[in-house]
Amino acid sequence: MTSDLTAESKGEAHIQIAPSILAADFANLGRQVSEVTAAGADLIHVDVMDGRFVPNISFGEVVVDAVRQYTHLPLNIHLMIEEPGNLMSSFLKAATDQVIVHAEACTHLHRTVFQVKEQGGQVGVALNPGTPIAAVEEVLPFLDLVLVMTVNPGFGGQSFIPGALDKVRRLSGIIRANGYAAQVEVDGGVKADQTAQDSVRAGATILVAGTAIYNREEPVPAAMEKMRACVRGLGVAKC
Repeated sequence: MTSDLTAESKGEAHIQIAPSILAADFANLGRQVSEVTAAGADLIHVDVMDGRFVPNISFGEVVVDAVRQYTHLPLNIHLMIEEPGNLMSSFLKAATDQVIVHAEACTHLHRTVFQVKEQGGQVGVALNPGTPIAAVEEVLPFLDLVLVMTVNPGFGGQSFIPGALDKVRRLSGIIRANGYAAQVEVDGGVKADQTAQDSVRAGATILVAGTAIYNREEPVPAAMEKMRACVRGLGVAKC
């Protein structure tokens, strides 16, 4: 904690760690959420998949509501679903939560973004590896975050796509140049290694981590500390 506060005092952006419960033990989900909360997570990343936008089905409103009971942290709710506007009220129930929709899934992206904002939530837009930054530029001034997918969505445990770093770098440059408030989040294949460090150096301030946090090789607190130590001191200067 001291190191993070020191970084903040130096004017560096705090790097937020968002453990993804898609990699957690679902038989002990409440305990696993409590563990990362106690271990210093900043957000809880929740992947909602509908079997249409992505091949897999994960979980829905009931599980998201259950997760809220085990943490005081904001939920970073990643809606990998078609027509997310139709289900927004099912997921946006806490003002601290962040709802992320995919640019590729929204016919009327501006309308969907403001649907979240009008309900008092924070809003983000996700971009798949093959989707250009231009898809989000018109709504970028209104966003709280942009999620850059560093794998193709739908499956956990995939390898990080190095080419996504250039998108993170260019997006971060656009945000800084225009004085926008949006943070850049990366999701997919992020480990406590070069992938996390390169993401932060490129401009990401939120790291989603699944199997890097929830795995059989180490306890959750140790995995969280390893991730935190990996990026400590790398926060980019605030504008």
